[in-house]
Amino acid sequence: MIQDIPALAARAGFEIAGVAAVGEIPDFARFSNWVVRGHAGAMRYLTDYRAALRQDVRRLLPSARSVICVGKLYNGPEPCSTAYSDSERGWIARYAWGEDYHGVLRRGLERLASELGEAAGPHEWKACVDTAPVLERSLAHAAGLGWIGKNTCLINQARGSWFFLGELITSLPLVPAAEQAPDRCGTCTRCIDACPTRAILPDGIDSRLCISYLTIELRGAVDESLRDRVGRHIFGCDICQDVCPWNGRSAVTEEFASMPGTFAPPLEKLAALSEPEFLAMFRATPVNRARYRGFLRNVAVAMGNSGSAALIEPLEKLAVFDDELVREHAMWAIRKLKSETAACTEFHSPS
Repeated sequence: MIQDIPALAARAGFEIAGVAAVGEIPDFARFSNWVVRGHAGAMRYLTDYRAALRQDVRRLLPSARSVICVGKLYNGPEPCSTAYSDSERGWIARYAWGEDYHGVLRRGLERLASELGEAAGPHEWKACVDTAPVLERSLAHAAGLGWIGKNTCLINQARGSWFFLGELITSLPLVPAAEQAPDRCGTCTRCIDACPTRAILPDGIDSRLCISYLTIELRGAVDESLRDRVGRHIFGCDICQDVCPWNGRSAVTEEFASMPGTFAPPLEKLAALSEPEFLAMFRATPVNRARYRGFLRNVAVAMGNSGSAALIEPLEKLAVFDDELVREHAMWAIRKLKSETAACTEFHSPS
């Protein structure tokens, strides 16, 4: 029987690791209710036939007897979004500054499977990153890695929440975690209070209001009532993690160091990117998931929220772009900036 799973996982590149037992996941009922209430928005991969697969990992690997849950740190040394105030620069979520984590985690999980095989003998296994239909935070909680916070992130008491999560489902009978981490959010509501769109509800996130959903998953128009609150975010959002007091002690890694142009890039430069230039800059990062038209839509909204009249000119170029979605958001941004400029001029004009 393998006892020191964290040591094996560390050799494979993971900072935290634990074991969860297989079986029906108690959190599945909460997940199902969340879906029924429509909080998944247009993310069909959470609501179609794959939803039922999340109830039990044995639906993915019938021979499964254990789940090794791992976490890989991605917190870098750069400042938080809440501490960076240049309104003419866009904000990309911290996890997307470096190499796409899917490949990094999968390579680590494959190495862990190999290490496990050498230590315990042949076994059937399946490596899962967040594209697999598993309730990874629920499994990580069961494996003793942390608790699920009010912002729905897994929070590790010693290291915070800046972790990519992965799972290695195995046919080996490993010893599961003896206990789960207690919920230590207490009466703190910093994440709830800081969320610009009020997306954090008592029972989870309403994705339809979440800035990450609006800038990544949503393929159509951002509702006008939400655009002001998206701020300068052009891909994802870090606010609920930036304000979390448990992240004040988070360690820092250089493994996911920001690639050129991914940390607070100038909005004017982004608005001028051609599609080949967009792909060249972001192909190796998660930002590519937004797709070119979605990315320009996000840039237009961020420019509209900048308060900078200097960005009206680049917005006018987006206003004649050959995609209606981009044009509409650019025209909204121009109207907003011109209205603010006019109001400012009127306020400061001599009486």
